[in-house]
Amino acid sequence: MLSIILPASNEASYIGPCLEALLASTPVPGGAEVIVVANGCRDDTAARAGTYAAQAEAAGWGFTVLDLAQGGKIRALNAGDAQARGDMRAYLDADVIVSPDLMAQIAQALAGEAARYASGRAVIPRAQSAVTRAYARFWQTLPFAQSDAPGYGLFAVNAAGRARWGEFPDLISDDTFVRLQFGPDERVSCAATYRWPMIEGFESLVRVRRRQDQGVAQIASLHPEILEREAKPKMGLRGVLQRAGADPLGFAVYAAVSLAVRLRRGGGEWARGR
Repeated sequence: MLSIILPASNEASYIGPCLEALLASTPVPGGAEVIVVANGCRDDTAARAGTYAAQAEAAGWGFTVLDLAQGGKIRALNAGDAQARGDMRAYLDADVIVSPDLMAQIAQALAGEAARYASGRAVIPRAQSAVTRAYARFWQTLPFAQSDAPGYGLFAVNAAGRARWGEFPDLISDDTFVRLQFGPDERVSCAATYRWPMIEGFESLVRVRRRQDQGVAQIASLHPEILEREAKPKMGLRGVLQRAGADPLGFAVYAAVSLAVRLRRGGGEWARGR
C-alpha cells in the first residue's frame, strides 16, 4: 500500500483542490490511503479535509484526518508516519495538484526490494506577479531544478528507503534530508506531472529563498556526510553567463533576490514555498 502523508497548516484554501486531484487518481497498485495532518490551524483546514471522506471511500482509498493543536511540519510528518499503514510512503504538500497517473507511477517505481526514492515531473503554473514569473523562469534552468526527481512538493520512498532514517529530525529542509538519503542511481523521476506553485512577489521570494538557504546550511552543518549524494552538475561562470544571456530579465530578478537574501532583507520567519 502507498500511504500519502499530507501535512497542512492553515491550508483551507488549498486542501480541497489538492484532495480532489489526489482522490481522482487512477488505481494505485496495492491500494492507497491519505493521511491529512492538520497542525496548529487557525482556520477550518481539518473540517474541509474531512468532507472528502466519502469521496475517498468511493475511490477505495483509506482516509484519515489528524488535527494537531500544535503546529510544525516535522511534528506533522512524524504523526502521519505513526498512523500510516503502507510500506510505501509519499509526502505531499497541500498546495500541490497531482496529475491522474502520478501516484500509480510512483507506486510502480517503488516496487521491489531495493531502496528507491521517486517523484514526478514538477510543473510551475503561470504566476500572477511578473517578478515571480521571471524568477520561476530562470530558476527552472538551474541544475537542481533540472536534476532527476528533485522532489520539491512531493517525494516518495519504499520500505527499504524509509528504513534509512527513523523519525524525521528537526530540520528546516525535510525534503533535502530525505532526497540525500539516496544516491542518484536510486532516485526515479516518473513521467507524470504535478503542479507546484511558486510564491508570489519579491519579498515573499526573499523569505522563502532565505529559508531554503538556511535549510541547506543546516544540513551541511549537521549531516555533512550526505551532501556527497547531491551529484548535481556545477553551473560555473560559463553556465551563469549562458543563462543570463538567454533570459536577462529572469537573471536580474533571480540575482536581486539572491542579493536581498545576503543583505538580510525580507524577514526571517517561516514561509511556505508559494
